[in-house]
Order: sequence, then structure tokens, then C-alpha cells
Amino acid sequence: MTLAEAGARADELALGGSERELADLRAKWAEELESAARSADFRERAVAYRALGQFRWRAKEELLRRGLDDESPACRGSALISLELLSRDHPSSVNGVRPLLHMILNADGNAAVRRLAALCLRNGSPQRETIVLLEGIAGDDEAESQLRQAAAKIALELKRKQPKK
Repeated sequence: MTLAEAGARADELALGGSERELADLRAKWAEELESAARSADFRERAVAYRALGQFRWRAKEELLRRGLDDESPACRGSALISLELLSRDHPSSVNGVRPLLHMILNADGNAAVRRLAALCLRNGSPQRETIVLLEGIAGDDEAESQLRQAAAKIALELKRKQPKK
């Protein structure tokens, strides 16, 4: 079984609520995942960062944070996909890397990576600076249209999550 296959299996176990089997799978793949995340090959790193989310491995969020800084857009994208998955039930996952997500959203050279950063911010707390950034991107005629649309939608979602005054 490859790491990608183990990640897919872990995702199945997590969705099925099989916590014990998921913990066993994590223990079995821990060293290989760590090794792949440090590989010189960006493809191996991307698989590792994606697997972190599939394994629902919140204890390895620091490793995931390294993926957000990776030179490869594929690795950054995989790390963002995992972050989005982990943050669905734990907004603190996004809140802990919010400044980095803002930087990616504002300045990453890859449009898909920027959209993924916006999707992650949707799961965090509705902070004003995030909403302002998203609204700014939504109104930027020079930004890619899919990014503008995603930013506008997520800004609206975050506004709805804000406490009523």
C-alpha cells in the first residue's frame, strides 16, 4: 500500500467513525509520512501534506504549516486542502495560521493556491481583517474571476457568522 492509498483508507475510516482503526493506521504510517514530507521530490511532499488531512492528524499541524510555506504550488495546495479538511471541525486550525493564509491569499503566484487559501479562511472565525481582505480581492478587477467570486462568497459567509450587535 502506498502513502496515497493509506491516506484514502484513513479518510474512509474517519468518515466511518472508526477511530481505533484510524489510530492504528496513523501509528503504522507515521514515519513514512514524516519522511515523505521532508523529501526532495515535491510530488512525495504533496502526497504527504494531503495525507495529513486524510488521516485527520491534528497533532501534525506544525508539519502542515511547513507545507503552506513550500516552494511548490502543488505542495502548498495539498497542505491547504488538508487544512481546510481539518478546520471544518476545528476553526483553531485556521485561526493559528491566519496571517500566513492572508499572505497566500494576497500574494501567491498561483491562482488555484490563492482560491484554496480563501476556502480555508471560510472555516475560521469571522475576523474583520479577513473579511476586508476578501472584499478587496472580490472588488479587484485585475484578480482572476474565479478568485474574485470565491472571495466575495466567503466574505459574505463570514459576515453572516459574525455575532449580531
